[in-house]
Amino acid sequence: MALRRALSAAGGRWARRLCSAARGDTVFAVSSGHGKCGVAVIRASGPGCRAALQSLTGRRELPPARVLALRRIRDPATAEPLDRGLVAWFPGPGSFTGEDCCELHVHGGPAVVSGVLQALGRLPGLRPAEPGEFARRAFHHGKLDLTAAEGLADLIQAETEAQRRQALRQMEGELGRLYQRWSETLTQALAHLEAYIDFSEDDNVEEEVLSRVAATVRALEREVGAHLRDGRRGELLRGGVRVVIAGPPNVGKSSLLNLLARRPAAIVSPVAGTTRDVVELALDVGGYPAVLSDTAGLRATADPVEREGVSRARERLQHADLVLAVLDASAVPAEPGGLAAALGAVLPPATDPPKPCVLVLNKADLLRGGGGALRAACARGGLPPAALLSCTTGAGLAGLLELLRRQLERLCGDPRAGGPSLTQSRHGHHLRACLGALRRCRPAAPAADLALAAEELRQARRHLGRITGHVGAEDVLDVIFRDFCVGK
Repeated sequence: MALRRALSAAGGRWARRLCSAARGDTVFAVSSGHGKCGVAVIRASGPGCRAALQSLTGRRELPPARVLALRRIRDPATAEPLDRGLVAWFPGPGSFTGEDCCELHVHGGPAVVSGVLQALGRLPGLRPAEPGEFARRAFHHGKLDLTAAEGLADLIQAETEAQRRQALRQMEGELGRLYQRWSETLTQALAHLEAYIDFSEDDNVEEEVLSRVAATVRALEREVGAHLRDGRRGELLRGGVRVVIAGPPNVGKSSLLNLLARRPAAIVSPVAGTTRDVVELALDVGGYPAVLSDTAGLRATADPVEREGVSRARERLQHADLVLAVLDASAVPAEPGGLAAALGAVLPPATDPPKPCVLVLNKADLLRGGGGALRAACARGGLPPAALLSCTTGAGLAGLLELLRRQLERLCGDPRAGGPSLTQSRHGHHLRACLGALRRCRPAAPAADLALAAEELRQARRHLGRITGHVGAEDVLDVIFRDFCVGK
């Protein structure tokens, strides 16, 4: 009854689903990819798994836990054979969800998969799973916290090596353990502060308790602040670095996009001003994700359509994480001042810190003498990292890709090194609120209101708990799990 009341207070569809699970619901879904494939994995979780596996295999004895066994799979209603495949039994709590689970590894033809799903659906107490319901059940049974569940979702969506490494660290609990350690530190500090409030008049608490609590809070304030000042490394790696290709008309921006994409993603024409709208594509550069945007050539124009394209290009530049500034190597001065002036016409107004940039000097095949003077000007002019390139011949592409990879690595960091990175804007919101509460907590200050200081510590701890799901998580659960695929 206590569980029902708690879920009723939380409200919402997921609360009702969990309540039905507590009454005995067993859910099932295809957990492998959809469509024709060699093997399809159908997963079920809940108290009805044992009976379901016995019914579909026609055998009372189950395979040993976590061992695949070859079985004939049949429809319990008609005894018609459906397939011959592998089955696995995962008794709770030693399963992904913490409940009894089973898996059916069948041939991946649509008819086979459909037949097995229909047979499962006709069994009493079984129903198809909602998207993310397996992970949701794992969370509610203490197998995952919310940060680990988000890491699992990111691991499924990962498209580059660096994304995979970061998501795997988070799924394995590094981020959650960091926040849990901070929460435990706050719990201890709060306990000491409340003990001082309750018992200091009885001389049962040492006077230096307040100074120790203050020192703990200040140390945690510095640690949380440093975690927030990571340059959005984790978020950039998770979502992809926004790389904007910008420059004057007809310098080869669209040709560069096509060269990097290795396909004709953008229209290329000798007519200046061909690109009017933003052309965007995702790219894996040395394991790091980049979202490239090809933009209209930057110039003053009377054409209203091109003028709108230039306006959109400048807007993209304002929000870029990295700029690929493209200039015509055959037209720019081979001296630092001239290069800096040409680059200044491309880059957005100065920002603090300066916006990262790679200078791409295209049409290097038109230079005489290999462009030695231009290379020397780039080296001594205090300019951004520069690469000479020919989009026509492909010469210089390897050097440009290496420069781009270094810039992406600098922005995203090495996901294998250092502490875990902040990956979600949700985390940042609660961490900033936690940091604000820590800054307001001054228990050792003259005439400090200790009751208010204790409340600030409770607020800080509450915000940390909302990240991991240990405190007041119900209002964010739908957001966390709604984007999971069915079967996970």
